[in-house]
Amino acid sequence: MTDRKKILVFSGAGVSKESGVETFRDSDGLWNNFKIEDVATPNGWRRDKELVLNFYNERRKQLKIVQPNKAHELLAKLEDYFDVTIATQNVDDLHEKAGSTNVIHLHGELTKVRSTLDSKLVYDWTEDLNLGDKCEKGSQMRPHIVWFGEGLNEDNIDNAIRAAKECDICIVIGTSMQVSPANEIPFLTKYNTLIYYVDPGDKDFYVPEFRELEFKHIQEPATTGMGKLYNELTKQL
Repeated sequence: MTDRKKILVFSGAGVSKESGVETFRDSDGLWNNFKIEDVATPNGWRRDKELVLNFYNERRKQLKIVQPNKAHELLAKLEDYFDVTIATQNVDDLHEKAGSTNVIHLHGELTKVRSTLDSKLVYDWTEDLNLGDKCEKGSQMRPHIVWFGEGLNEDNIDNAIRAAKECDICIVIGTSMQVSPANEIPFLTKYNTLIYYVDPGDKDFYVPEFRELEFKHIQEPATTGMGKLYNELTKQL
């Protein structure tokens, strides 16, 4: 069907947290045990590649254990009724496991690695990545993650911006909206696009004045909040 409404979902760590994925910014998050500059920056990689590789190897192992939760599943189920694009800040693959078919990973993917010589050489990777694992050009491979201080993939950001400008409904879920420039994407939607914000915390980020009338906060965790939103969106069909 070509007349289906378009939805852009902008998702963050709060969605995967309920599946048991460790987050970075919570009080019990990963940044309490690791310094950002050690494991998520180009300088950290240059200083201690083995530390960085081990950090992401542990994150990759966790993906084999965790499963999508109700929020992931309902977002995937929306594809039965809407044209859905998910632009996620998450580096896990839980949206895909739940059945979502159009996912843009703004900050990279744990299940991929890339060449340190040629960033276009990207490989699927589900096991540990070790020193000495090289690309076809003979260069050490690194996690396919956008570290602090690095730019986002241009194709991914362009696709996300296009989805924002074309969508009829925008769902912001499980994100504190603190990481720039990705957090600007939901506000690139058309001025009359209804934006739903699903998060148990207070809305403590800036929302442009022209958005206030079209901005609805569902102040609940991702699973229960998405349940309510799914019912609201589909009951009118």
